[in-house]
Amino acid sequence: MPTDLEIAVIDDDESFRVALVESLSSLGYGADGYASAEDYIRTIGGKSFDCVVTDIHMPGMNGLDLMKRLAAQGSTIPVVLITARSDANLEVKAAAAGAACLLRKPFAINNLIQCIEGAVR
Repeated sequence: MPTDLEIAVIDDDESFRVALVESLSSLGYGADGYASAEDYIRTIGGKSFDCVVTDIHMPGMNGLDLMKRLAAQGSTIPVVLITARSDANLEVKAAAAGAACLLRKPFAINNLIQCIEGAVR
């Protein structure tokens, strides 16, 4: 299923990030990986993305802070939040921040695709 969607994947766990980028690429998506929110912010002037998939808990700027920063810059790019943690109230925080979805690791790639496709419609 080829698609012209460009997805940014932001996660400090290198093996997870690489695997997710490869999975999305194998499904026909354009996907670039970033080790941190700061790395992503440094590159967004040079590349356009249709959706951002970001871990919530990372050193430095976390996923929720990234969403706030993007919104403050006027970005309307949908964001899918992912996490390995089971913190209470994450769903509420994600919804309040305007996240398209919140997925808990491990998740099926099909669940991520549903979130991405639903977010960009």
